[in-house]
Amino acid sequence: MVVTHGSLPPSGSRCALTIGNFDGVHRGHRALIDRVTAKADELRLTSSVLTFEPHPREFFSGAAAPARLTRLRDKLELLAQAGVKRVHVARFDARMAALPAARFVEEVLKIGLGVRWLLVGRDFRFGAKRAGDFSSLQNKGFDLEAFADVQFDGKRVSSSAVRAALAKGDLRAAEGLLGHPYVISGRVAHGAKLGRGLGYPTANILLRRVSPLAGIYVVDVEGFGHGVASVGRRPTVNPVAIPLLEVHLFDCDRDLYGEHLKVRFLEKLRDEEKYDGLEALRQAIAGDVQRAREYFKRHG
Repeated sequence: MVVTHGSLPPSGSRCALTIGNFDGVHRGHRALIDRVTAKADELRLTSSVLTFEPHPREFFSGAAAPARLTRLRDKLELLAQAGVKRVHVARFDARMAALPAARFVEEVLKIGLGVRWLLVGRDFRFGAKRAGDFSSLQNKGFDLEAFADVQFDGKRVSSSAVRAALAKGDLRAAEGLLGHPYVISGRVAHGAKLGRGLGYPTANILLRRVSPLAGIYVVDVEGFGHGVASVGRRPTVNPVAIPLLEVHLFDCDRDLYGEHLKVRFLEKLRDEEKYDGLEALRQAIAGDVQRAREYFKRHG
């Protein structure tokens, strides 16, 4: 998959395109992409996605924006797995926010990306002050198709619904909506080594943004095995402003500093708590580890 960023010179290719944030790349996104890739094959076009960094809601709302489900790196990996041939990551800044809908169509879609076929939802809005809508895209020199909402277990699939499930600790519901287990990935950083002192060394991943979930979880780390993880602010010792992902792996003696881990969340054990001292914290971690090991015994 080809990934491009920044400004768009006049395109020398032609594409079948869809547009969106694709946060989580859930079942609805996958259905959208499946339609784009099928149509691209039929019309001999390049299957393409236009997405934005940061998310528009992050630009407008700052810290009040919804928590991200996936980092850009993970999103691009999921889009590649879905069969997309090209992704353009447009920087959403003041200039993009002020771009009139008509210029967005002409400069970005037609000239920059070479759109010949476009798929969006009926409620798609774009351009300055969200003035552009589905009707604004009709009769613009490319074929246009509307895509209906996707349902799963009788519910509309959306990034908001996934966030709501994760916030409640309902990983099964979140996985159903996503079509894949929920994963957080990141590079292991040096920490205070508190876990090692308690007998439970952890690999620490700085999240940089607020996470859609919090608490203590049973996890599996791709290539490294089973474990238990905490997503939170460490209220007992050395509190942090931005939530931290701390993973204790059961059968790994390797030095993980600098490694990029993919942490798959399987079951929530409990909420994060503040304990009265390190011994109480150590006992709580021991209980979490025992329950996580029992989980893997039950599930093979």
